[in-house]
Amino acid sequence: MNKMATQVCGDTSEATELCATQRLYLKPTAKLGIHVTLPEIKVAGVSISNWEVMERLKSMVAPDQFNVLKVVESSMEFIRFEGETDTKGLIIKFISKLEGKFIKLSGFAEPLKVRAAELKLKFPSVNDWNSFFREAGNLDERNPGERPDTIVIKGLPCKWFADDDSKSKPSEDVLASVFRRFGKIRCVDIPILDPYRQKLSNNEFQTFYFGSHLHFDAFIQYNQYQGFSNAMGALKGMKLMHISEEGRAATANIQVDFDRTCHMSAKNIKKREQERLKLIEMERKEEERKSREKEEAERQKEMERLEEERKEAERKKILQDAIRRKEERKRAREEKKRKKRAERIRREIERKERQRQLEREREQEKAEQKIGAKRLLMELLQRVAAVKEQEEEDRKKLEEERNKRLKELEMLKQMEEKKRKLEEEERKREEEEKRKKEKLEEQEKELRDKLIQNLKKMEQRRDQLKKELLQRQIASSTAKLTSFVNDTSTGK
Repeated sequence: MNKMATQVCGDTSEATELCATQRLYLKPTAKLGIHVTLPEIKVAGVSISNWEVMERLKSMVAPDQFNVLKVVESSMEFIRFEGETDTKGLIIKFISKLEGKFIKLSGFAEPLKVRAAELKLKFPSVNDWNSFFREAGNLDERNPGERPDTIVIKGLPCKWFADDDSKSKPSEDVLASVFRRFGKIRCVDIPILDPYRQKLSNNEFQTFYFGSHLHFDAFIQYNQYQGFSNAMGALKGMKLMHISEEGRAATANIQVDFDRTCHMSAKNIKKREQERLKLIEMERKEEERKSREKEEAERQKEMERLEEERKEAERKKILQDAIRRKEERKRAREEKKRKKRAERIRREIERKERQRQLEREREQEKAEQKIGAKRLLMELLQRVAAVKEQEEEDRKKLEEERNKRLKELEMLKQMEEKKRKLEEEERKREEEEKRKKEKLEEQEKELRDKLIQNLKKMEQRRDQLKKELLQRQIASSTAKLTSFVNDTSTGK
């Protein structure tokens, strides 16, 4: 379906009118074949990006642009692209920019050679349809549909062939009015408009775009061969163009061929009609069956409703009986509860009477116990007073004994304090003597050190004097010897 997609058209200069009322035109299909030779890849893991090559091709034709540029074949040796432009003039311009040129890709020392040429479109020729119908032995050229009189067009946009009643479905009348330009039309057929066409047994009908809301296929049968030939000649290498009321142009690639299936022959039309009638009959029977099933279901539903109402009435009666029995049981329970409550009140009164009697007996017993307790308390108080007097006497004796002991302890503490003071004075005296002794020893040591130092100085002075005396003696001897030597030399 991508091949059938509509494209915006920027240049309408090469368009020729097809049907002015529908704003439809024919425009030459300008396609370019591009062959890019790839260098030998010697490094494993290195590949050439089709997208990168495509971008280089686009930059080579800039500022012009491709309407469509796609990869149609790719291998290790080459990449083949198919490009489409708005006009035939651009094809020549693009070929001059691409043919024999080279593309240099980063990472490849060898450039990629580009070959470009206008793409020849596949389209049946006069010889093709003449040969087809001549070699078909079971066809009679005298019968419409069994001769070259019907064209098949695929990929027609639905909106461009819609009438005012339906903006999304194509109209056979609009289709006939558009292609009547080439000759008188016997009939047309748009398979997607027939709701039964999908269910037909013939496999040829399975190729149509059933359910598509964008494009449709159509069969157009002309009365005369001339109309068929004119249409095939006019549609060769063309695409359909539509200009909106706002002036925006759009194109759609269509596939045109002669009818190779005898789709519009009387035999096939009759066969389709018979199968269509069978389908309608089957549909009618199916509707009747569904209607009977619906009536049966409704009758069954009504019976079920009546049965449900009967069961509901029975349930209500059972429920009412259950409620009545429940009320009777409730009254019996309430009577039983009333009797139990009266019995409980009677027992409660008797219990309270017994309790009051017991309380009176307990109060009397408590009064007697209270009198006995008072007597016992008086006796205990007397005994406690006697015990307290004895304890007071014992306490006084203990107090006197304790005071005596305290005085003795006080005297003992005073004696120990005096002893401690004497010992403290003795200790201080000993420490004072020790300090004096240490001071004397220290002074003695200092005097001894000074004496030793003085002796050392005296010895050093004596040694120095000896050294000076010896030096003077040596100097005197030297002077004498020199004088003697001089005198000896003079005498000679």
